[in-house]
Amino acid sequence: MDMLPLSDWPMEARRGLIGVFTDIDDTLTSHGSITPDALQALALLRAAGLQVIGITGRPIGWCEPLIKGDSARGLAPWPVDALVAENGAVAWVLDGNGDGFKKIYQQAASTRARNRARMRSIGERIVREVAGAFITRDSVGRETDLAIDHAEFAQLSSAQIAQVVAIMQAEGMHTTVSSIHTHGCFGQFNKWQGALWITQQLLSRSLPAELERWVFVGDSGNDVAMFEHFTHSVGVANIAKVANSLSHLPRYIAPSERGAGFAEVAAAILAARQV
Repeated sequence: MDMLPLSDWPMEARRGLIGVFTDIDDTLTSHGSITPDALQALALLRAAGLQVIGITGRPIGWCEPLIKGDSARGLAPWPVDALVAENGAVAWVLDGNGDGFKKIYQQAASTRARNRARMRSIGERIVREVAGAFITRDSVGRETDLAIDHAEFAQLSSAQIAQVVAIMQAEGMHTTVSSIHTHGCFGQFNKWQGALWITQQLLSRSLPAELERWVFVGDSGNDVAMFEHFTHSVGVANIAKVANSLSHLPRYIAPSERGAGFAEVAAAILAARQV
């Protein structure tokens, strides 16, 4: 099914939304940094009473300064209700005791420890066997998955990416491919499964029971599970570059790329609430 222009999204559907899930890299960001219009769009959505949840393949450690802020770097906390990291395996959420944010996991600590040892070995194998492959630079803060850089600082061909995926799968890992990294994990984690989990954990709500009231915004291969399941889904315009390789596409496409495209989605949602 072809993606429809964002302007075709019915006003009544937009008016009924209660929450927004969004990818981060190349959906909110450009060259690794959130764009000012996307940051403002997050704040406006939240101020309008919508739940706003980021969901990413990035590490949980990488997400910490986003949700908590970093005064040393002049970073204010992002206006979100939660950040789900590592393709759904772990998240930052508000601590119910009023102590700021806390991490919650889908796997027990003992399981995570065993898996980390296995992932180190597999990462070493990939670096040996795939020319030009290396572990992502953000992996210091990564706890539940193995990530190989293919387009952030490295430039791997589609054949090399396929080789990385094949090694991971041969080792029994579940794999996903984002716009910048190739991921492997032990456990059936993907963004859709993570969205189901965080909605229940954070809000005590069943996402499948209210899919008509949520939207997902994304741009790449590890967003496919979200595009497949969400009634309302939008791709920022840069998704057109990889659309032919995706098994499921978003229902709509924004006119602009990256953060500007996300801001257009937010504006469409907010405009419907004012009618």
